[in-house]
Amino acid sequence: MTCNRILFTCVFPDRLKYATIRPLFKKGNKDDINNYRPIFLTSFSKLFEKVMQIRRLKNLADNNILVEEQYGFRTNLKTDNALYHLTDEILNALNNNLSIGGIFCDLEKAFDCVNHKILLTKLEFYGVPGNHYKLYKSYLLDRYQRTMLCNENGRITTSTWSKFEHGVPQGSVLRLLLFLVFINDLPKF
Repeated sequence: MTCNRILFTCVFPDRLKYATIRPLFKKGNKDDINNYRPIFLTSFSKLFEKVMQIRRLKNLADNNILVEEQYGFRTNLKTDNALYHLTDEILNALNNNLSIGGIFCDLEKAFDCVNHKILLTKLEFYGVPGNHYKLYKSYLLDRYQRTMLCNENGRITTSTWSKFEHGVPQGSVLRLLLFLVFINDLPKF
């Protein structure tokens, strides 16, 4: 019933826009903040995000919107496919005595830098219908997060809530899909 209401009103409930981040130690020096991965403890919103994702992926596939050069985070495509395609292009260029150049970017923190206004513009450009566009806008804007820390004694400390201005929500089911839409036009340039 809640999912149907959200779809009907195209308003993502404010209470579902709050996430608590808990740093999870990966490896290395525990004093280095770069050795922690933020884990977002989200709520019931994942169920609804899955519904949104299924609908958006169907639209992107049906309308052939995602560029063929995008291999990451897509069903039945892996980095192996990207490596094969790149190697094939290089070998063809060498066989034809063509010059070869490449630019490689590390997108490690890219998910955190996504501008919401640009992402919403791209969703609109790629044909997200008006009511779904309104829902994505409601989903992205006015999000809040806080950090939860636990010391060796088990004492928990949390920060105050702060507005989430940039990036796709970590821990979100929609995170990868929204990022794919955001970078979809890169191969054209």
